[in-house]
Amino acid sequence: MATTASFVIVSRNDIPIYEAEVGSAAKKEEAAQQHQFILHAALDIVQDLAWTTSAMFLKSVDRFNDLVVSVYVTAGHTRLMLLHDSRNDDGIKSFFQEVHELYIKTLLNPLYLPGSRITSSHFDTKVRALARKYL
Repeated sequence: MATTASFVIVSRNDIPIYEAEVGSAAKKEEAAQQHQFILHAALDIVQDLAWTTSAMFLKSVDRFNDLVVSVYVTAGHTRLMLLHDSRNDDGIKSFFQEVHELYIKTLLNPLYLPGSRITSSHFDTKVRALARKYL
């Protein structure tokens, strides 16, 4: 079964620092743009929810047709956002936790400037492998 999944990491200043289409469904340019729009539209909801709970995994924060936006907020208020059509909450939570660990390793790299785009092919490969494993 083909799944739709679009993943983005948004910095605390609302700047996307990493974006990837990680689903197994056929990729279309207009669908990718629509996914970006849905994810960025959910940022206001995420900002409000982040201050009302101490949980990092916010589960489902927004819906659009059959697509769901799930969010994981780090302690530094970086948002890991996933637009998906699956109902696997445990797999999504595990995906977010492992990507958060990868993100922390990237932050510890002395050559990476926090808040700048993540362009590492190693990071991209690992995120896509985690998406295949958990989503």
